[in-house]
Amino acid sequence: MRIALLTGCNDKHYQLSLLSGLISHGVEVDFIGNDDMIDAAAYEGVSYFNLRGEQDPQAPLCRKALRIMRYYMGLIGYAASCDTKVFHIQWLNRFEYFDRTLLNVYYKALGKKIVFTAHNVNARKRDGNDSLLNRMTLRFMYKIVDHIIVHTEKMSEELVKEFGVGRGKITVIPHGIHDSVPCTSLTPLEARERLGLGRKERVILFFGNIRRYKGLEYVVRALPRLKRVGCTVRLLIAGRISDPDCWERIESIVDREHLEDSIMRATGYVPDEDVEVYLKASDLMVLPYTHVFQSGVLFLAYNFGLPVVVADVGSLREEVVVGETGYVCKPADPEDLAEKIALYFNSELYRNLEKVRPRIIQYAREKYSWRKIGKMTLGVYQRMMGD
Repeated sequence: MRIALLTGCNDKHYQLSLLSGLISHGVEVDFIGNDDMIDAAAYEGVSYFNLRGEQDPQAPLCRKALRIMRYYMGLIGYAASCDTKVFHIQWLNRFEYFDRTLLNVYYKALGKKIVFTAHNVNARKRDGNDSLLNRMTLRFMYKIVDHIIVHTEKMSEELVKEFGVGRGKITVIPHGIHDSVPCTSLTPLEARERLGLGRKERVILFFGNIRRYKGLEYVVRALPRLKRVGCTVRLLIAGRISDPDCWERIESIVDREHLEDSIMRATGYVPDEDVEVYLKASDLMVLPYTHVFQSGVLFLAYNFGLPVVVADVGSLREEVVVGETGYVCKPADPEDLAEKIALYFNSELYRNLEKVRPRIIQYAREKYSWRKIGKMTLGVYQRMMGD
């Protein structure tokens, strides 16, 4: 079985992990990527097509335009010349409306079977900027592709209800453990020293892009409530500011509540080699999302054995073993979030964190194994080819 993995040059760690799961079952892969994903070329059975090259966000506009044009020309040329029958689209490219419609029509005209992984069924609805054109092009894409992979049953239900997709066209394959991030012998104490955190401080981590639906403001608003019950914590924020208005609102809460000493900011891109520093320096990961189906950040926390407090949205509740891997709070409720954070710091889970971390890692790597996910994904390809 040979397939083409069209990554959209996005979500490097997910792509490399899925690749490892596929080749463990003998799947040969044409991997469409960029300079940042070049590690895929080292895998046995992989033909690497670096169609995107470098993606410097600081490049001049004319250079970006030329880069995108070359990429699309390379993609169109690859599709016409390759004999690979199954195209697995992971993420869309720069011009999503074009990708959803004309590019998929082109692939179908070439006789390709298209599998699409809907990491988000309708991301614009989640972000509050949905439109008729967005829904129309999504509906068109969901109709023209041969099969759709989603990560949760709730995502499958939304495809059926919102876009009229037949259930037989959908396969639920869980998100895998986020295990392609470098992990060295760095200890939690060394990680704290590197960040200037005290060894006995209670540190909670918010990690990832800062957007309104991520609910960071509810963590900030929970801090005064935690102080009132005698649970003093330091909030470590590590991630890029993707929504300046959201960040401005958070900063205003910090100023109003005099929380400057309770927060450490690391706003900006977090290089791969620094990820473990934040995860190992923390006692708890918070995911206070207001709208999401699934989150790769949760599986990143589990990969480092870090307990979580998640909001009860989407399918996050289903991924938490209460009292063993973390706790679940009400969404958009700083009072309940504070209560669950305090519960965690008063639990055996926190008091025995040194022993808990290895247990969480073992649990997650067994349940969310990429080898299992690779096998399930291969099953989809085989059905597409009638094998």
